[in-house]
Amino acid sequence: QVQLVESGGGLVQSGGSLKLSCAASGFPLDDYGIGWFRQGPGKEREGVSCIRSGDGGTYYADSVKGRFTISRDNTKNTVYLQMNSLKSEDTANYYCARGLCSVHLDYHGMDYWGKGTPVTVSS
Repeated sequence: QVQLVESGGGLVQSGGSLKLSCAASGFPLDDYGIGWFRQGPGKEREGVSCIRSGDGGTYYADSVKGRFTISRDNTKNTVYLQMNSLKSEDTANYYCARGLCSVHLDYHGMDYWGKGTPVTVSS
């Protein structure tokens, strides 16, 4: 069955870095887009980044451009989110999801979700 499992979250100081992983199973990774989404305390879920199937084109939210990098290793069936220069406003649960990437990072295009990994950035 389709599974997505996030890992790599934790507590980090402002300005620090974390690398999140999304391990996929039950489907060929390269056939689907994979997106990262987050939901902070008291906030709505928002799209962070997405990597397309095939050509691997990427999208980023304006709030993370230049700081976060999404990548994919099809041999390991894993998608990564490298997060640098972290800020307190990046604190959230981070989820990966499978589906159709869009420039608007719309989560409605996603059909399977992981359970999330928490990221806390202390100031």
